[in-house]
Amino acid sequence: MKKFFAIAMILAMLIALPTGCGEKKMSSAYLIWNIGVESKTFDPGLNNANDGGHIIQNLFEGLMQETEKGLKPAQAKSYEVSEDGLVYTFTLRDDIKWSDGKPVTAQDFVYSWQRVCDPATASEYSFLMAPYIVGGEDFLNGKGKAEDMGVKAKDEKTLEVTLNFPCSYFLSLTTFYTYMPVRKDAVEKGEGWEKDPDTCFSNGPFTLEEYVIGSHLKMKKSDTYYDAKNVRLAGIKGLMIVEETTAHNAYLSGEININEKIPQDEIPKLKAEDPNFTAKAQVGTYYAMFNMDNPAVSDVRVRKALSLAIDRKQIVENVTKGGQIAATGFIPPNLTYSDGKSCRELDEKGNLKPEFGIDPNKVNVEEAKKLLAEAGFPDGKGFPKLTYIYNTNEGHQRVAEALQEMWKNNLGIEIELKNEEWAIFQDTRRDGRYSIARGGWLGDYAAPMTMLDLYTSYSGNNDPQWRWNEQPAIAPHDKTLNPANKGFDDAIKEAMMSSGKKQDDAYKKAEQILMDEQILIPIYYYSFIYMIDSSKVIGVEKTQMGQWIFKNAEMIN
Repeated sequence: MKKFFAIAMILAMLIALPTGCGEKKMSSAYLIWNIGVESKTFDPGLNNANDGGHIIQNLFEGLMQETEKGLKPAQAKSYEVSEDGLVYTFTLRDDIKWSDGKPVTAQDFVYSWQRVCDPATASEYSFLMAPYIVGGEDFLNGKGKAEDMGVKAKDEKTLEVTLNFPCSYFLSLTTFYTYMPVRKDAVEKGEGWEKDPDTCFSNGPFTLEEYVIGSHLKMKKSDTYYDAKNVRLAGIKGLMIVEETTAHNAYLSGEININEKIPQDEIPKLKAEDPNFTAKAQVGTYYAMFNMDNPAVSDVRVRKALSLAIDRKQIVENVTKGGQIAATGFIPPNLTYSDGKSCRELDEKGNLKPEFGIDPNKVNVEEAKKLLAEAGFPDGKGFPKLTYIYNTNEGHQRVAEALQEMWKNNLGIEIELKNEEWAIFQDTRRDGRYSIARGGWLGDYAAPMTMLDLYTSYSGNNDPQWRWNEQPAIAPHDKTLNPANKGFDDAIKEAMMSSGKKQDDAYKKAEQILMDEQILIPIYYYSFIYMIDSSKVIGVEKTQMGQWIFKNAEMIN
């Protein structure tokens, strides 16, 4: 018997913010939100950054969506799952339209998903789709055709998806922006189509009204959205203020309603005194990454020495100050295995225990110096001058300076610092033009896989260039191979195709390989840090994975 409306993984994702008391008169004013950076892209098939994701979540909509009670149909009005868990049949709503009034069809989803797996697209997020859907990997690797993929339009309103294996979180994947539809005629207008109001046809609660490079964008309420009657905002103005002090001052003066860019020195006071300030755990990890193809960091002992020489507790208590937690592994502690236990080792009080040689409460200078000496650099003598790159941001700069000081004081080595603007920085990391770089990853769905598959050989987001085979579609530049990545790929594949304890063991094996190779240095686990002016706006939602949802927000006079 088919499972109808059976949601395999129920996620309590949306956390509604306080709505205030009593009747309030609503305003048609635009909500002013600081995006905090100029997004490289917010094309659903190409975006791989959190900032672009925020924009996409409000312009576009997928088959399913997140709510505070779990997953529910969105562009789809219903779905069925075959008994073997391999075939999903989605029935689309009758009243879904693009912002120019044309109907959204099953073929739009077919086109969009095939586009993500098309090697010509080189989508950095193709790894989140190609391995799951029949024919996806073959098409991505040039061994198959688009029409061989297991995504078919049975008619205008029926989409059939065939998976390679049962996936407990597949419905969660369909809420993610990579799985959202785009219009073929818009994409064919060329690069940057999504930043032009004349070509950005969207199917979500808002539509693009204006885009000014380096300044702001405007999204206005979409009259063609099927639930437009319940969208109370006239629109949203998203600012691109990178500097934390500037953004915070604009918030304090009433020029911004929602802001995440907050000076770290202000956090303790705000946390104690301002009810509009929020800091809480997020599914994500802040880290430093190595270019595994760079000879200067090719010795694993060097990489481990750099990791052990970091005082993570000092960073979270004296540098970031926003409720972050010193990291002991790559997977954050608020993700769990199938038995409900945290993916991190915890003591009886729920505090992190040392793992992978990392003590969250102290630095291990003795072991770090020993490893560096074994690698041929006693007390740092003869160590090459390396550069740590980070994207322009006051917070990232402070962390970088703390790392630089710790590496100098604890290991006797000099590390230069270099900042780059966000879009340039993304290209630098992706193309492997660095030795050590800032990294950060926020989960896309509530399963350990959301962190681990980032570093599969076929991931376009594998910025450490850690691949055991060549990937001409998504990383044509990466010709230096790293054999250890093969075992990691195998563990990920095992996790994808299993469940329960067997899946948990595969996750653990994959993370063990990741940390044994030390392709990255986990520093801390993220927290949500933001301010919302509750005297002006209510009903704003932020998912557990960190995405802003504005469709239910309202401005107050």
